[in-house]
Amino acid sequence: MARIVVLGGAESGVGAAVLAKTKGFDVFLSDNGNIAAKYLEQLQKWEIPFEQGGHTEALILNADEVVKSPGIPDSAPMVRKLIDQGTPIISEIEFAGRYDSAKKICITGSNGKTTTTSLIYYLLQQAGLNVGLGGNIGKSYAFQVATEQHDYYVLEISSFQLDNVYSFRPDIAIITNITPDHLDRYDHNLENYVKAKFRITRNLRPEDCFIFDSDDEITVGHLSRIILHAKMLPFSQQQEVPQGAFLRDQKIVVRYEESESEIYLKELALGGKHNIYNSMAAALAAKAVHIDDKTIRESLSSFQPIEHRLEPVLSIRDVLYINDSKATNIDSAWYALECQHRPVVWIVGGTDKGNDYSILDKLVREKVKAIVCLGVDNAKIHAAFEGIVGRDKMKDTLSAAEAVQAASAFAEAGDVVLLSPCCASFDLFKNYEDRGEQFKEAVRNL
Repeated sequence: MARIVVLGGAESGVGAAVLAKTKGFDVFLSDNGNIAAKYLEQLQKWEIPFEQGGHTEALILNADEVVKSPGIPDSAPMVRKLIDQGTPIISEIEFAGRYDSAKKICITGSNGKTTTTSLIYYLLQQAGLNVGLGGNIGKSYAFQVATEQHDYYVLEISSFQLDNVYSFRPDIAIITNITPDHLDRYDHNLENYVKAKFRITRNLRPEDCFIFDSDDEITVGHLSRIILHAKMLPFSQQQEVPQGAFLRDQKIVVRYEESESEIYLKELALGGKHNIYNSMAAALAAKAVHIDDKTIRESLSSFQPIEHRLEPVLSIRDVLYINDSKATNIDSAWYALECQHRPVVWIVGGTDKGNDYSILDKLVREKVKAIVCLGVDNAKIHAAFEGIVGRDKMKDTLSAAEAVQAASAFAEAGDVVLLSPCCASFDLFKNYEDRGEQFKEAVRNL
């Protein structure tokens, strides 16, 4: 009986362990930290041996194969030892794909992947298809393969999840865009990050589809250096394309094979330039699985915003509070600011990823009236924006409640308070979800 060791005891790792158990492997799970109660319960229910609070070398280094959770870098000591002795290391996505014959629509990118994934999942649901949602969103893909039966999966896949993918093949692969992000994980080399994203395309066949943003210079530049054997379906807001999606007379035009359909921009449920791109990608994916035009139009007009992504929370004294906690990089915050049409009190800050805030100068001048910094170290934010909004219109805070109170004091009727942090959350919060939940609770307590 082959031995599978799973490193990491959260959603991805526990899902992989359950799948390994159902497939008859000798499985063991190890987490260097503490495993959350809900995952301990699953491990016990499935009678999976595990350890937490440290790694026992003798129980790990004897693995025939290791499934590594995406949050664990290759530089981790135990991973280095496994690499040095030649033990194969794969991702949950790779492992689950071995046992799944469903059609897979897989989305990656620096920005927009969660919204695009959610849009496509909603479209397939509205079309009456038997579809699962997983990857970096929803339930573990591996857990669903072990316990459920779907005809389609819509999977959001991060670069970290793609790092240990080798044979996995989507039927439809989507790259929303590529901007510098997570470079600390890729030796501060953008090309390494780009190559990680493009691993989603490595096994595409001629009958498969590749959907991509042809306005994105990094994506197009990398495409010019590789050969893909797939149907190419670009989407663009700058030029007409023979196959794919583009803008014409305030409408999205979708061309797929011999058909052409149109969707009015004013009918889209999600506003902003970035969501036009997301809607284009989703419409193309829907066409590729033969969903009819009426269902596509109706779905794109009835979709509800996802949690923590430009999520309206409450309007208090005619000040609208928006939770965009998932905006953890410069580009995400740029899109969030770009789509605002009211004066903005901007809550920004956290764990900096080497951000170049100058990209936001023009939008801050045009749209932002005050800035609330929510982070342990806000020096870069002050240096970037004090000269634009003024020192008296900036305030440092160390909690969501304090930030909301400060933003409320700056805001006047007709304004927007926008939490779009531009940074990771780990200096003050467990993750971006925790940051968003604390923000919403603080708004409700105003």
